[in-house]
Amino acid sequence: MTVTHERRDTHPLTPERLLDSYVAGDFFFATRQHTILGIGRREVLTAVDPARLADTVAAELTDLGAPLAVGVLPFDTTASGTSPTRIVVPRDVRIAGPAHPAAATLTRRTVGVPIGVRAVPHPARHEEAVARALTELRHRDLRKVVLARALDVEFADPVPAEAVLRNLVRDNPEGYTYAAGLPAGRVLVGATPELLISRRGTRVFAHPHGGSAPRSADPATDAANAEALLASEKDHAEHAVLREAVLEALRPLCRSLTAPDTPSLAATPTMWHLGTTIAGELVDPDISALRLAAELHPTPAICGTPTDTARGLARRLEPFDRGYYAGAVGWVDAAGDGEWAVAIRCAEVADHSLRMYAGGGIVAASEPAAELAETSAKFQTLLRAMGLDLDF
Repeated sequence: MTVTHERRDTHPLTPERLLDSYVAGDFFFATRQHTILGIGRREVLTAVDPARLADTVAAELTDLGAPLAVGVLPFDTTASGTSPTRIVVPRDVRIAGPAHPAAATLTRRTVGVPIGVRAVPHPARHEEAVARALTELRHRDLRKVVLARALDVEFADPVPAEAVLRNLVRDNPEGYTYAAGLPAGRVLVGATPELLISRRGTRVFAHPHGGSAPRSADPATDAANAEALLASEKDHAEHAVLREAVLEALRPLCRSLTAPDTPSLAATPTMWHLGTTIAGELVDPDISALRLAAELHPTPAICGTPTDTARGLARRLEPFDRGYYAGAVGWVDAAGDGEWAVAIRCAEVADHSLRMYAGGGIVAASEPAAELAETSAKFQTLLRAMGLDLDF
């Protein structure tokens, strides 16, 4: 990625300086390779269909002479979706190296003390939804469905998205830590382990995750959880569905594709995952990272399969609109290169509240109590960043 932009000062750009410059509404994206801050908005482009928007974004970057565009895809990109794909051409772009290992020494910021917490749905209702999904799996042409739940947290004072982001960057040395402005002044902030797609020239990479187990502070328990995940037939079956779907989506776009036969362990501070690294060579060098993200999204990792059936069932069983949760967040530059990560382990921050999300893949071997426990473990990414010790 090559980016040129006006430097506002002569001090070297560092990830910490970018974090200090970030204000709610800006775009922030930290990976193991670099840290990107998109400040302000020159243009905001929206559309229901991200694939059609990709061509518009490419033309806009050329017309404006802008280095890159950033933004979010919603979970539901069909005509019945309620949230549009939102792409922003920033007013200024700043790029530095990777945040870690230096970010581990950052001072943790205070987020605030909640005055109310509500689980949506109640944990028992989520278990009931999982049980209903298992019935559907037995009687319909459905291999997997992803069901999510939410935690609504209310505060007496405004929620500082800047503090949540800083704490997430500090806590998560791997994966993709991000913040993106949303309509009505809201902010999507999170730390996801999962790469949807990246493009560098004609080379493309994906790293789908499917199958999960919680981390533990006890080394012996943590190692046992990892070994149990590697041995789990249920989790390997769930991952296989995802791997097949990503390869199927990329196959017509690539002249060559490589992927290992078995997944490997991937870790976050709170979860173990099964992951597969997929690499390919594009047939068409003009297909952009944004267009690739549109072609892949939603994967079975966050929706299920078959897609339409699973999405419809999730709509019926979840008591909320996902909005931008389980969508995609990332950037694309004027050459078509870019990175898009799956927007999980995240929260939507409003004025005095935030809603955090967690989901899990339901397959025939799933158990309602275990699926509830998995979502509780996944909430810990955001709860840790807010300094909250909650168990819902």
